[in-house]
Parts: sequence; structure tokens; C-alpha cells
Amino acid sequence: MQRVCLGLPTMRACPGTITDLAEEAAYAVETFGAEVHLLIMDTTVAADFEKNADAVAALAPVPGVFVHHLDNEAQRGFLQDVARRSGGADPELLLDLMLPSGVAYGSCVNRVFLGAAALGCTSAHLRNDDFDYRVVDGAKMFPIHHELLSLGKPAGEAVAGVARSTLDPADADKPVMLVSASFMGELNVDIGEIKELDPEVYRELVRLWTPRNWSPEERDAMVEPSFKGVPDEAFDPDDSVLGPPDIWDVFMCNVALDRRGYELFPLVPALRTLGSDYPLLHALVHAKLPAVIHKRHIVNYYTPERRIGAGFVSYQLRYVKLLLSMLYLYPLYDQMVALGPELLDERHELKVDSLLEMVRGTVDLDRSSNEECLDEAERLYRKLGGKYAELADAVAEQRQQLLDEAREDAAQWAVLIEAWAPMVAAARERGLAR
Repeated sequence: MQRVCLGLPTMRACPGTITDLAEEAAYAVETFGAEVHLLIMDTTVAADFEKNADAVAALAPVPGVFVHHLDNEAQRGFLQDVARRSGGADPELLLDLMLPSGVAYGSCVNRVFLGAAALGCTSAHLRNDDFDYRVVDGAKMFPIHHELLSLGKPAGEAVAGVARSTLDPADADKPVMLVSASFMGELNVDIGEIKELDPEVYRELVRLWTPRNWSPEERDAMVEPSFKGVPDEAFDPDDSVLGPPDIWDVFMCNVALDRRGYELFPLVPALRTLGSDYPLLHALVHAKLPAVIHKRHIVNYYTPERRIGAGFVSYQLRYVKLLLSMLYLYPLYDQMVALGPELLDERHELKVDSLLEMVRGTVDLDRSSNEECLDEAERLYRKLGGKYAELADAVAEQRQQLLDEAREDAAQWAVLIEAWAPMVAAARERGLAR
């Protein structure tokens, strides 16, 4: 029986999402005979945690579905033990990289990966806490349908489970390590209000995200598709294609990964940085591994606390950190593209030593372009006025901290990459109680 992890990292009350995910887990059991471990890595506290706990307690038992709801204390105990068992030179640093005090999108998904390893799962199916399933004729379109049809199989076998294939016969023995779809609804980075206030400021802010070594025309062309999903239109829920995917078709809010991917290469444990959970997807895509892209898109939405007061400034600073992180990530992505299938070893798995060397090579890049990026971001926010002027003040006040954090994020990622395989082995050895 296939044992899989349906993972939900969350930092907010999301009882409705928990109920929906339990339905998806039950669907996977009924349709595919899988054993599904719904793993909720919950960093909420007090009343918000109780709301989530109540939702878990209210779930009807389903044979084959096992629910694990870990609070901060439970996660800390698990991760502390894993870090210690891994033999790393600095277990406390590893613990901080896995469970930092601030928001870290890569870290929360890394916790799901270690939890999946501890549960003996062969794959991780990732969902967000701010989405809805698309509903067609009263039925929820569960992405796990396509994920379990293909994930982990040799590509030559996965052909039987897809509607279309662009697979090169020479790649038939390569495993399908990635299955993904897109999203509908709001932008996956919450900056849509800026476009409503001033489309030109929006264009310039998004342009700051594009590769700095591109021509002006190339950078402008990247603005239009950035952070957008797909339109809400009629679709075939069984439509899917197997072959080398485009990175623009892969989204972390609606993805499943085979363990041979995430057990080798962790996500960036960057503090308060959007997009830090995408580099693994880039590695798998640029290595030209076959993947399945389907049409069971989720519906993205944003919660109100991100749009007012301190929550607004905090979230928008994560976008600023995204801009700064690209100084370190785009050179890495360029190297991945250049290497292509050479990123893989004879087992069709990522060459982690090569990736680690590449990451280390980015740490000491000249950051003058990041200083210019902050200058421009501050100017654009001030131009918008209102609450964006307050955001501009925060960018100015935290300027040095933001620059230093972006560099430190790259350095700490290298530390975690080197420690990752022993940590995965330690998690598998330790286990996670049902």
C-alpha cells in the first residue's frame, strides 16, 4: 500500500482548510487505496491553535487516514531530537533553521518533509492554509487525483495515467518526481492593490523581481505573467500532460513531490522571505526530469491580517526580501539551466554536492545591486503614499538588516543542505507517533 503525506504547514487558524484536506485524504484512500497521513505543522498559539485543534477533533475517523496535528512544542521536540541524532556539529543551529522564531516559508515546508520521512511516506503533497478547491458540478477537484496516478513511477509507466505526453522515449526510465497544477483567484503574492492604485508603480515593483542581467525588454516582458494564475474557465478535470515542464506551470501551493527529490535537497530556510520554497522546484524542472502538469487548480485567496496595520508592513517586507533574495537565486538558476540533465546522477537523482557548491558560490556576491533595489523600492512605496509611506519608512529603517539577512539566508541554506541527508535519515530512524 502506498503511504503518502498530505502536508499543511500553517501559522493561522484555518479550521475549514483542515476539514477540506481531510476530505481530500479520504478521497485518496477510497480512489487509490493509499494510506494517507494528514500532517499539520501548526505554529499558532492560544485561541487560534484551539480552533485548529477543534477542527481536528471533529473529523470523522476514516480507515486509512491518519491525522497528526503538531503544535510548537511537539515540533520542537521532534526537530531537536532529529538534529541531535543527525550528528551535526551544531544541533541548536539546525533547530533554529528548522523552527525559527519568525516566518520562514522554506522552513515550514522542510518540517513537513522531515515529518513525511519520519512517517515512512514515499511522497509529500503540499497545500496552503489560504486556498479553496475548485468545485465543478458540486464536486471538489482534488489535486491528489493526478498526483497519485503518476508520482514516483518511471515516466514510461506514467504515460498510461495522463491525457497527453511529450515524453522523449530516452527519458522513459526517469522517475516522475513532480506533479503540479496552477491556481486561480488572487495573485500568489499579495500586491494586487498596488496595481489598482498605480499600474506604473506596480510594473516597476514587479520589474525589481526580474533577473538583473536581462535586457530591459526581457524584464518588461516578465512583468505580465508574474504572480498570476490561470483564468476561471471551463476545463477538463482529467486533462494532464507528461513531459519536461515549464517552471511557470509549477506552483508550491498545488504540488506533490516524490521523496527522492525532497529528501536530498531542502528549501531555503530564509526568514520573512516570499518564494524561498521554490528552489527545489527549479532544480527538478531545470534538470529536465519528466513531470505531470494537470488542470485541477486551487483557488488562492488572502487573509485580512496581511492588508492592515503591522500585518501589512510585515507581509510587504517579505516581498522586499524576495527581491533581495534573487541576487543569490538567479545565478543559481542560471547554472541549473546550463547544466540541465547533468544535475542528475546515474540514478536520475539530484547531485547534491554540485548544488551545494553552487549555493556556496553565491554567498559573497557583490550586493550593490541589492542596495539599488532597496533605494528603488523605498522610492516607489513613498510615491504611493498612505500606508505604503509607512512601509517605505520600515524599508529605510531596516535597510542594513534586510541586506544582511538576505546574505545570511544564502549562507544558512548551505549549512542546511550539507546537514540535510543525515537529518532525513535521523527522522526516518526516529519515527513520528501516529
